[in-house]
Amino acid sequence: MAETLMHAVQYSRYGGGAAGLKHVEVPIPTPKQDEVLLKLEATSLNPVDWKMQKGLLRPFLPRKFPYIPGTDVAGEVIKVGPGVKNYNAGDKVVAMLSHATGGGLAEFAVAKESLTVARPPEVSAAEGAGLPIAGLTAHQALTQSAGIKLDRSGQQVNLLITAASGGVGQYAVQLAKLGNTHVTATCGARNMDLVKSLGADEVLDYKTPDGAALKSPSGRKYDAVIHCAMGIFWSTFEPNLSANGKVIDITPGPSALMTFALKKLTFSKKQLVPMIMTPKKENLDYLVKLVKEGKLKTVIDSKHPLSKAEDAWAKSIAGHATGKIIVEP
Repeated sequence: MAETLMHAVQYSRYGGGAAGLKHVEVPIPTPKQDEVLLKLEATSLNPVDWKMQKGLLRPFLPRKFPYIPGTDVAGEVIKVGPGVKNYNAGDKVVAMLSHATGGGLAEFAVAKESLTVARPPEVSAAEGAGLPIAGLTAHQALTQSAGIKLDRSGQQVNLLITAASGGVGQYAVQLAKLGNTHVTATCGARNMDLVKSLGADEVLDYKTPDGAALKSPSGRKYDAVIHCAMGIFWSTFEPNLSANGKVIDITPGPSALMTFALKKLTFSKKQLVPMIMTPKKENLDYLVKLVKEGKLKTVIDSKHPLSKAEDAWAKSIAGHATGKIIVEP
């Protein structure tokens, strides 16, 4: 019987933080139509994971309790469901699981073939697991919302990236520098050297007066802002924007949505753009290939065993991780 059970971490109600996580033995899931069963090697946490537990996305998510959190995974295909064409047992992959079903904090999980990509040997499980939500958010903010071409074509764009040492920010800096951009980045003093090493042209300590005011050291106005921090108001951004500058907010709250509506209604040339990432397999595949080629790296804050997943959870809630927090079964 033990063969059909796996170790997983779940929660059964809203709230509770790290203490609300429970270690359980549950049946190994069975892949359905167009799904693959993965033996997980790494799962990365994202702020949305604990925000769901906190109840910030109710009544939509989680769909039901108990819920095994985690969506960004890397592992090995163990079994394929009916209709799966591109994967076989033994294949190494990176996948993004659905928020509706979760499943990442476990020894095994099922993933849809449509959001699973091959992982070459040059890309470690931890590097791959860091990519789905954070990497895709950075990629879409830059290419779709800011209109930056990552082949260096087009005119130079002056870009500001806030919270540049966090999960999304570290990918955004690296991807932006594949395009024709001048990147100003904000982060804490302890991470300034790291953010420079990722390619940022100018780095501001967000606790200094200039950093808090988002002023470019070279006096540039920003054509676009990839806004990955919290608690910065429109009035701080506006004087730093170029005539048609836009702020792309990757975690838009009620005040951001109000600003977005107001700017639209008043035909303002300076815009706030709320962004919700739409996962796309081809984009995830592109990111994995960049890691393979050495053009993109996953900055890893820390690795935690599944048996101590609550430590990783608490670290994510604290909000000061440098890069990605990884849990390994």
